[in-house]
Amino acid sequence: MGTHDESISGRDYARLCELIYAQAGIHLGADRQTMLEVRIKRRLKVLDLHSYSEYCDYLFGHTGLKDEIVHLIDVVTTNKTDFFREPGHFNFLAGKALPELAERCAGRPLLIWSAGCSTGEEPYTMAIVLSEYALTHPGFRFRILATDISNLVLAKAELGVYTNDVVAPVAPMLKKKYFMRSRAPGSEQVRVAPELRRLIEFRRLNFMDADYGVPEKADAIFCRNVIIYFDRPTQERILLKLSNCLLPGGYLFVGHAETLHNMSLPLAPVAPALYRRVDGRG
Repeated sequence: MGTHDESISGRDYARLCELIYAQAGIHLGADRQTMLEVRIKRRLKVLDLHSYSEYCDYLFGHTGLKDEIVHLIDVVTTNKTDFFREPGHFNFLAGKALPELAERCAGRPLLIWSAGCSTGEEPYTMAIVLSEYALTHPGFRFRILATDISNLVLAKAELGVYTNDVVAPVAPMLKKKYFMRSRAPGSEQVRVAPELRRLIEFRRLNFMDADYGVPEKADAIFCRNVIIYFDRPTQERILLKLSNCLLPGGYLFVGHAETLHNMSLPLAPVAPALYRRVDGRG
């Protein structure tokens, strides 16, 4: 019987890459094999399988694909994120974007979308920033939509429980206001306050879906450090669909390592990793 430390065969790695690309649009090159082995190893333990070849036999078998594909996509797409990551974006949101977007909202709630929300740090950061803005702007209302392809990270995000080191980037005053400490002696955990959790709708969304099922257009979308996992044509298709989910004049925030250079999109650059919807089509 094989053991966990064998490698995925070239044939099986090619099949897995093809499946992951078809299901989630994520392009894994030859250099990602070790990463995939490490992540699939968790599924071997859960399924009580003893080798990668056994796993592939199960996955591509009669019932395996239907039952396992969601878990495979979960382990491939689980990525690290932080509170107040790339803080310049949140400074821009609070200082420049919100005053102008709030004026345009004309009585309706502002809608902001965290696309690829992972374990929730980004949408909760949004909720803190927008709640603070609302305190000094009577009548300002907002909604936050947070989506991800992974059920695993969405479950963690909805729970809103983090360790002290994860919430370290949050200013002490905001931490005191928006997080509850565990009553358990010596616990290193905190939980997002219920009034903040209520502001966010978490939903599963696959960027490969033809329709993102977002009934209203958003005033701003954060899709940061997500499209780097896709090949260039897929990136452009996703960004076009996201652009079409933005109101004219709405903002798209992307990761600082991501470029939209030479893409045919209805977006104009505003600042590093920040774009604006420039026309009303879509």
